[in-house]
Amino acid sequence: MRSAIFHRPLLLAPAILIAASCMPICLTAEEQDPAIAARTAMVRKIDERINERLAAAKIEPAPLADDAEFLRRVYLDLTGVVPRVSEVREFLADKRADKRARLIDKLLDSPAHATHLANTWRNIMLPGGLNIEQINNVVGVQNWLRARFVDNLRYDNMVSELLVATEGDDVGPALYYTSLDLAPEKLAGSTARIFLGLQIECAQCHDHPHDKWKQTDFWGYAAFFAQLQRPDAANLGAGRARLVDLNTGDVKLPNSETVVGPKYPGGAIPDAKEAGTRRVQLAIWMASRDNPYLPRAGANRVWAHLFGRGLVEPVDDLSPQNKPTHPELFEELTTYFVETGFDLRELFRTLANTEAYQRTSAWTAEKAPPPELYTHAAIKTLTAEQLYDSLNRVLSRKPQAMFPGQVGGSPLLDPQRQAFIAKMQSAARSPLDYQAGILQALTQMNGADIAEATDPQRSPLVGALDAPIFSEGDRIKALVMATLSRQASDEELSLFTAHLGKYSPSEKQKGISDILWVLVNTAEFSLNH
Repeated sequence: MRSAIFHRPLLLAPAILIAASCMPICLTAEEQDPAIAARTAMVRKIDERINERLAAAKIEPAPLADDAEFLRRVYLDLTGVVPRVSEVREFLADKRADKRARLIDKLLDSPAHATHLANTWRNIMLPGGLNIEQINNVVGVQNWLRARFVDNLRYDNMVSELLVATEGDDVGPALYYTSLDLAPEKLAGSTARIFLGLQIECAQCHDHPHDKWKQTDFWGYAAFFAQLQRPDAANLGAGRARLVDLNTGDVKLPNSETVVGPKYPGGAIPDAKEAGTRRVQLAIWMASRDNPYLPRAGANRVWAHLFGRGLVEPVDDLSPQNKPTHPELFEELTTYFVETGFDLRELFRTLANTEAYQRTSAWTAEKAPPPELYTHAAIKTLTAEQLYDSLNRVLSRKPQAMFPGQVGGSPLLDPQRQAFIAKMQSAARSPLDYQAGILQALTQMNGADIAEATDPQRSPLVGALDAPIFSEGDRIKALVMATLSRQASDEELSLFTAHLGKYSPSEKQKGISDILWVLVNTAEFSLNH
């Protein structure tokens, strides 16, 4: 007996060791990774803040979107294009509880995410659409931005890098400067609006009538760009843009001889002992803790990208009198952005995992609450680029030949894409506003791209679905998935089946083409669901 008792600990020892060795593996993801714990806490905090406002207003939020609605929304928001049929089927069939978080991670790590962000930020930096005369500038800025988003460069470092650009093959920043004619006042207005969320250009000619900005504030900020020049522009080789900072150059108040020295927004003046050019001094300040505007403006833009409007709206007006809809949340989100290292990808990941983002856009009550309450997801119009790229995905079409004299493989150089975008661009400031007119409607119904996408002889999708292995139900389901990213409803199956029944087997492609034309001309195809 003593022997048995004596040996019992020896018999239990292996089990104890195995259990002990398993303990780190059995920890939750939050316990193992502080970054995941911080993200989870922030996701919870965002939903708490949104729900606090809803409770105060005595409004019940909409439920979560179903998988198909969420899928289309997150693909368009994170990659700028609708999902493929195979991706729709795979996601809808996935039974894992964390499949939405997995999909968000997958899309953020995809090359398409970097391309979509480059499209988005390029349009912010170079507003007014694309024109062929400035195509080199546009492509240069686009390629530079995409490379930074691929590397997930810290946002503050990306802005600083843009501000201190000089020369080289990586010409994006220099081309941004030249697109604004290197004019200090234009550069001041643009960079303040984009990266600081400040509309200080209103103080260019006089003190701002409704804000704290004085005329000397605007020209003090413009002075950081006053010594910038592009020498020998006519002799530079193609694809190169050289910038230099001189030791001289000042700005003066309009209609005055009063010289205004450099001054940061907020009143601070660069220390005379600070080394570097004026632009270097500005770049250092831009990424410093002394600059409260950059993280606020960056966080607000990402929120607006996903939710259709900023916590401060418009996003380029963070003036004191323009209050955020959720002040505590705005401060907490800004702090989180800073503490996570100005990581744009992490900010997108955090916001996309919230219940607020994943709610359905359907609202059955007679009167919808104000959009700033975020009771339900915003229905957003697709940009012209999203619409074209989604149509291309449905068509499985590759970019066409470039403009004459152009080199490189940028989709921006596809003339057919540019012609479509030129016609379909909207003047709406907000994606929540739909302002399509007759030209857009005619282009979508009868344009060359729609005609090609739905032509029985030229559309790869129509041709593939004409194969005898598919039943009519299979064809209809595939068409709806390809265009609207969801299962076909019973009503659609009945209606489209009846339509296909009007065609003989030899003309079945015409019937499939008709259905595809109808689907790409629905409002649902032009919206994020």
